[in-house]
Amino acid sequence: MSWLPLSFGFPAILWGLLALPVIWWLLRLTPPKPETEVFPPLKILARVLRREETPRRSPWWLTLLRLLMAALVIMALAEPVFNPREKLPAVGSGLALVIDNGWAASPDWNRRVATAERLIDDAAAGAQRILLAFTAEKPNADIGPFDARAARDKLRAAKPRPIPTDRPGVYARVAAALDAMPGASIAVLADGLAAKGDEAAFATLLGKGPASVVWAVPDRIATVGLTKAENQLDGFAFTAVRPSSDPAPRQVAAGAFDDKGRRIADAAIAFGTGKTVGTGLMKVPFELRNDFAAIRIDGENHAGAVRVLDESSKRRRVGLISQAEADQAQPLLAPLYYIRRALSPYADLVEPQSRDLADAIPQLLEQKPAMIVMADIGTIPEPARQKLVEWVNNGGMLVRFAGSRLAAAGNDDDLLPVRLRTGERSLGGALSWTEPQPVTEFPKTGPFSDLAPPSEVAVSRQVLAEPAADLVERTWANLADGTPLVTGARREKGTIVLFHTAPDATWSNLPISGTFVEMLRRLVQMSRNQGSLAANAEGQVASLAPYRMIAADGSLVPPPAEARPLTVGRGAVPVSIENPPGLYGSEDGVVAHNLLAADATLAPLVRPHIAAPVTEMRYAVNESHDLKGPLVAAALALMLLDTLAVFWLGGMFAGRRSRDAARGAGAAVMLLAAGALFFASAPHARADDSKPGDEQAIEAVSKTRLAYVITGDAAIDSISRAGLDGLSRFLVEKTALDPGKPAGVDIARDELAFYPLIYWPIDPKAPLPSQEAIARVDAYMQQGGTVLFDTRDQYASGIDASSTSPSTERLRDILAGLNVPPLEPVPSDHVLTKSFYILPEFPGRFNGSPLWVEASLEAANPEHRPVRTGDGVTPIMITANDFAGAWAVDENGDPMFPTVPSDPMQRLYAYRVGVNIVMYMLTGNYKSDQVHVPALLERLGQ
Repeated sequence: MSWLPLSFGFPAILWGLLALPVIWWLLRLTPPKPETEVFPPLKILARVLRREETPRRSPWWLTLLRLLMAALVIMALAEPVFNPREKLPAVGSGLALVIDNGWAASPDWNRRVATAERLIDDAAAGAQRILLAFTAEKPNADIGPFDARAARDKLRAAKPRPIPTDRPGVYARVAAALDAMPGASIAVLADGLAAKGDEAAFATLLGKGPASVVWAVPDRIATVGLTKAENQLDGFAFTAVRPSSDPAPRQVAAGAFDDKGRRIADAAIAFGTGKTVGTGLMKVPFELRNDFAAIRIDGENHAGAVRVLDESSKRRRVGLISQAEADQAQPLLAPLYYIRRALSPYADLVEPQSRDLADAIPQLLEQKPAMIVMADIGTIPEPARQKLVEWVNNGGMLVRFAGSRLAAAGNDDDLLPVRLRTGERSLGGALSWTEPQPVTEFPKTGPFSDLAPPSEVAVSRQVLAEPAADLVERTWANLADGTPLVTGARREKGTIVLFHTAPDATWSNLPISGTFVEMLRRLVQMSRNQGSLAANAEGQVASLAPYRMIAADGSLVPPPAEARPLTVGRGAVPVSIENPPGLYGSEDGVVAHNLLAADATLAPLVRPHIAAPVTEMRYAVNESHDLKGPLVAAALALMLLDTLAVFWLGGMFAGRRSRDAARGAGAAVMLLAAGALFFASAPHARADDSKPGDEQAIEAVSKTRLAYVITGDAAIDSISRAGLDGLSRFLVEKTALDPGKPAGVDIARDELAFYPLIYWPIDPKAPLPSQEAIARVDAYMQQGGTVLFDTRDQYASGIDASSTSPSTERLRDILAGLNVPPLEPVPSDHVLTKSFYILPEFPGRFNGSPLWVEASLEAANPEHRPVRTGDGVTPIMITANDFAGAWAVDENGDPMFPTVPSDPMQRLYAYRVGVNIVMYMLTGNYKSDQVHVPALLERLGQ
């Protein structure tokens, strides 16, 4: 007999509760002995007739006390259990407990251990031997059989591993051990994800004819893992996967971290309905992308949600080739001289040993470069040409420079981005009517669009492209007369680029300009590595020592004792105990060894057909409580109270209290006993007469808390929360204020009056708040609160400073529904400039935008501002400098985003701005009144 959340070991004893009416009747017939009073005999005997008195019944509270005591004893004998758990059927000669402890088990490992402990306890109650095996351990790990104590010790010593499970190997070992335990029960505690070889593994394990099977998998599999990360032209792209059992649309956030663990970029990954693959893109400058050391999905505490990066996502290998013979005699005239000088800081340069193109090109291709630069190469031999075309189509980038050889050679459509006219064009010569041409604005569609055209560069010779319909699309740089200087085109997965001038200073002075260096660096960043840096052209292998490993929870840790060097150069190495995921190498260079392959998928585990009886269990911490002990203790406490009550009623304490006082005290004892019974029999129950929202209100007013508006965008909200958390830490360090945790508020539903300042980041993509929500914000501002609007668009307008950004347009729409007072930039003598720090400006992550506040009453008269504006503070502040971005810190207290421009002092000033704003909100403009001190002292003197 059992029901949730209470069950009884011997429910038949509860029939004894039917005897309570009989006990009540007996208690009424046997009241306590009456109190004996000693009176002065002469006076009393003279007036009072002596007669014998007996009590008619017991006091009601004493009867109820004894009934409760009897009920407690009966219920204790029934062995009640609060939140009872399901027990393993006590069948079979033993228990084979098989637990998945791979990377997917990390998030809820404690619940799996608690579930396994309950199974071991139930097996111990039946005196069963236990086989205990983990699917992500060494192949020779001991699996028993163990007694219950040894099994518990082994279970508590186990931990999740950042590697895939090996069900076929482990299940085969358990099946072999079951030969000595025929008819045993099997418990499978799986991670819920399918793996290769599952069908054969379960057939081997369950083919021994178990007495019963316990099947436990997570209630919901919402694991998200990273499979690919690629440094592309327009940003850093990455791919995530999730199980097909999670069909609902979902969005997760991912962050990029540098080698010091600082978060330097983030992006969102969206999964559509029924989609198992999602992509994200971090659009940050390539200089910042080169600092990426790892990508991590927020909220996913497992190794599959982390992807470490190595040099293959940063530096590129570039091959250089030229047919010139005078490189050593006249280095400044060598075609490759300026190219080497430009690329050496950003790429690993390799050159062939032979000058013969038939041998030189294959030698370069064996080095697996990301990019090949050809300086004035004419006709290419056919065998080498075919290999070069295949290399480009597979993702290589070919950069060619013009010269006399290329001008004399014929067109090659496979290795040139555009068709060329035969010969070359000379500008500014003695027989030419034209002057050398400068470089004009770079086309917006090319990779050099954000570069300024070099005013000092002039081109005197070039090769011309044949006019074509797609010539404009393929032009990446133009001369002033409209002729192409640089053209480019895609070839399947690769790219071909042509500089229509020579790589030395004979045709133009472009190679000796800084723009030339930047153009080549952009091309290197566009290229993709074709092979591992650890293997050379001869196919030799390298053994790299473990450097930093990915733990099961996704953190980077030192290498464990069982980690072994990683052998690279012989193909992909699987993730295992000896080669866990992480970085291999040293401080001079590392190779990334990630958990999930680029084509990895996450599929839910399908329960196989099982002929034996199956018991399904949930992963849960043991929350059951045996109430027998508390009930017996409560009964003994009531027995002690009953004894004291009998002594009281018998007159033992009559000299101290009257009978009425005794009865009142007895009633109080009864209430105390009832309370003790309540808390002893239901230790988790509590009286709760609160209303919804009371707990939040108490938390909000118990400490000064800063708030931010929840926009619905997870990335923006996380930055706001991290920003206010960073400002709160700075306030604790620098001021006497100890604020609470920042609070996110929904302006349409949450109470706003609890917070002195609300930070509102403007998101142009978020829906416009309703009129009711705007009215609540307006009421909040009228009642003394302040809203800090941050459009975060100081640099959003780009070159055209007169244009209005989408964030500013959305702010205007919001302010249209508010009673906004006249505004002005913070004057130099405003309280905000001196409430704590002396501040001449108010920078955030950006600098340059003014901080707008309510205009002073006599703003036109500087002598009367702002000391005559009253004691209130401005109800509104507006900025575009992204305060939260400057304040935002991660869990370690490190800044999450760089300032623009990158200046450590700007971040410090941004924190000081936050302190001044908070102090201004909490104290008003009291410092402005200090200007009246001389006048007050003068009056007091009079």
